[in-house]
Amino acid sequence: MKNQKGNVEVVLIVVGAFVLLLLMGGCAVFMPKYRIYSQDMKGQANLRQEEWEKKIQIEEAKAKYESSKMLAAAEVERAKGVAEANKIIGESLRGNESYLRYLWVQGLNDGSGEVIYVPTEANLPVLEAGKR
Repeated sequence: MKNQKGNVEVVLIVVGAFVLLLLMGGCAVFMPKYRIYSQDMKGQANLRQEEWEKKIQIEEAKAKYESSKMLAAAEVERAKGVAEANKIIGESLRGNESYLRYLWVQGLNDGSGEVIYVPTEANLPVLEAGKR
């Protein structure tokens, strides 16, 4: 029995050594190919990442371009509104001398402490005569 047990152990050792040699041989054969494959996959991943980042930058630039076009259009519309308002105000003030004079007098009465220079003879102003 002891002899059979020893034979089984020897067979197991030989089979284990054979499997170990096969694994080592497989590693020796396939490891360089795996390294090349691994580097290729990393390169492809890096390329795709750079392409993705480029697409993101392009989309951001398009968004900025469209935004600037919209802002410019909004500024043009605002200017049209201001021009129209100025036109309406100008037309409403034409021929209203008395209303303009009234507004001027009200501005004088509001007491904001403004200094008004009134031209005198020879168009020389009286400079702050009688300060408050």
